[in-house]
Amino acid sequence: MPCSSSLQLLPFAVPIPTLPSQRSSLSSSCPSALCCRSSFSSSSSLDKCKPHDCFSVSSVPSPDRTTSRFRKRAWPVPKPVPVTSSSSAEVGVEEEEEASVNGDLFPEGLSRDLMPRHVAVIMDGNGRWAKARRLHPSAGHQEGVRVLKEMIKLSCKWGIRVLTVFAFSAENWLRPKAEVDFLISLFESVLRADIENFVRENIRLCVIGDSSRLPVSLQILINEAEEMTKDNTRLDLLVAVSYSGRNDIVQACQKIAGKVKDGLLEPGNITESIIEQELETNCAADFPCPDLLIRTSGELRVSNFLLWQLAYTELFFTSSLWPDFGESEYVEALHSFQQRQRRFGGRV
Repeated sequence: MPCSSSLQLLPFAVPIPTLPSQRSSLSSSCPSALCCRSSFSSSSSLDKCKPHDCFSVSSVPSPDRTTSRFRKRAWPVPKPVPVTSSSSAEVGVEEEEEASVNGDLFPEGLSRDLMPRHVAVIMDGNGRWAKARRLHPSAGHQEGVRVLKEMIKLSCKWGIRVLTVFAFSAENWLRPKAEVDFLISLFESVLRADIENFVRENIRLCVIGDSSRLPVSLQILINEAEEMTKDNTRLDLLVAVSYSGRNDIVQACQKIAGKVKDGLLEPGNITESIIEQELETNCAADFPCPDLLIRTSGELRVSNFLLWQLAYTELFFTSSLWPDFGESEYVEALHSFQQRQRRFGGRV
């Protein structure tokens, strides 16, 4: 994500793609987008390999190895997954989630009355997770998809209203083209496969960021997904793609300046509320500013993410890499939030 952030894109499982036999040349200087740091080989020789060499996550080699048993490979091309109808198992999950809302399965030690309404996440560490296991960086992104899927499910279960995730920063366009192409293709393939899942689960999707830089096919797909889910009410899922917190403020100021120029707004009437209405997070009109920001991987910064909106947000940093972030870590973050006194500059 940001220059050290991550969002492993949307939440639903993507099949493990088949790797091409030719390795591509990739720079070793730039961390991988969507949440990670990783290094790449500059070799361009041909090499036969099996897909599972790079993507198997069931067999994890010892992280103390000093050399990789895998050669660097080209970024694979994600393939879309056909959407299937709900199974009986999925129906069981829905019943479980309904019970959790009623309190039967609510995590011990958490209060429903003190839950944050809006949670934002910088998902960082996919590349480092893959590197520690001598896997191709794309394996970390695939695992990050699985983790995000679980986090969205838990957010729905526990009554969180808005979840904002940092998928791809405006600065990530500076990374190697092969890596950028993989990440954008991954986002598109997952989104295409799971629009119907969002509709079925009553999740409203909103993609924020400079969409003009995205492929036309992805822009069209985003518009379709937002239109299909616009009336959903269970959870607002905001996905930041090609996003910059500074640019968000700049574009809001430009819109306001246009209204002043057209005589629709007096300069003296510009307030914080007016500016907030023009920020991209205004699609979550009820709760536009996060109550809690979670960042994984041990990095202690916000990386140009939601700069205006984070003014009074509670921050939680964890050393867990994003693919290792599970329910217990999420509960820990929520418990930390519930122990804090939010004074907003005043006194309690």
